[in-house]
Amino acid sequence: MTFDQLLHDVRACTLCADVLPHHPRPVVQLQASAKILIAGQAPGRIVHETGIPFDDKSGDRLRDWMGVSRETFYDSAKVAILPMGFCFPGTGKSGDLPPRPECAPAWREQLLAQLTQLEVTLVIGAYAQAYHIGKSGKNLTQLVKSWETYWPCLVPLPHPSPRNNIWLKRNPWFTEDLLPRLKTRISQVL
Repeated sequence: MTFDQLLHDVRACTLCADVLPHHPRPVVQLQASAKILIAGQAPGRIVHETGIPFDDKSGDRLRDWMGVSRETFYDSAKVAILPMGFCFPGTGKSGDLPPRPECAPAWREQLLAQLTQLEVTLVIGAYAQAYHIGKSGKNLTQLVKSWETYWPCLVPLPHPSPRNNIWLKRNPWFTEDLLPRLKTRISQVL
């Protein structure tokens, strides 16, 4: 199967149509030439509506963390965005529901195999971290704090959501130590 056919099939996917609270709208961004992969959780409600990954406050913060413009961020030849679940899973009591479990087994390995130029993967959130890093036995803070263990190829990050403002305030080392190195790394790769 060609890369274009694979991407077409992913964007037409309806594997979980019967369990989603809305019509499926897979949101991914990638080209084989991408050097940066953003491995996240799943699109939120706003992203579901626009079809543009990280087209919300979380995306604004993530672009700031990376030190890139919207233009660079949305250049699929440079930055691939491949969440664990491709469709908005709906809203629960304390935020968005977890990514649907159907996406990763059906598509992830095939898509990752196409990304042969990757130099750095930003691993955002528990589901992506479990997939890309494995079950470390560490909580989010411990995992992100051990970022140098995975450097420079993998960078575990908290979700850039405004819901994490308290976490960011409690962990100033993230802004002081990790983010300057991340911006430098991203700049070097691009």
